[in-house]
Amino acid sequence: MIHGVGIDMIEVQRVEEKMLRHETFRSYVFSEAEIGYCEKATHKFEHYAARFAAKEAFFKAIGTGWKNGTAFNEVEIIHDEQGKPFISFSGQTAITVASLNLGKISVSLSHLKTIASAVVIIETL
Repeated sequence: MIHGVGIDMIEVQRVEEKMLRHETFRSYVFSEAEIGYCEKATHKFEHYAARFAAKEAFFKAIGTGWKNGTAFNEVEIIHDEQGKPFISFSGQTAITVASLNLGKISVSLSHLKTIASAVVIIETL
């Protein structure tokens, strides 16, 4: 059964401008692993924007929006060996999310030159 679905879209340029204007934005929103992944990409801001959209979609899918006890950089979008994205949690966010008793979380990312989007589906236990 579906617990929640979240979708988000963002202009790549908005993420790029925010990152270039505010030095702390990158570390506030993204984990070290995400930064390492995106910085290696040819079109790095498309990858950053897709991850930002996935985090926003996740918070929509849990049904409460951003929740106290969570941090954007502790919601991590990483890839398995085949390249499939998945969401991992760390720190206080991992504890908060575990207390929600969520089931399987699926994530899909998409990006073009100007727009990035993500969909998150959370199943019940």
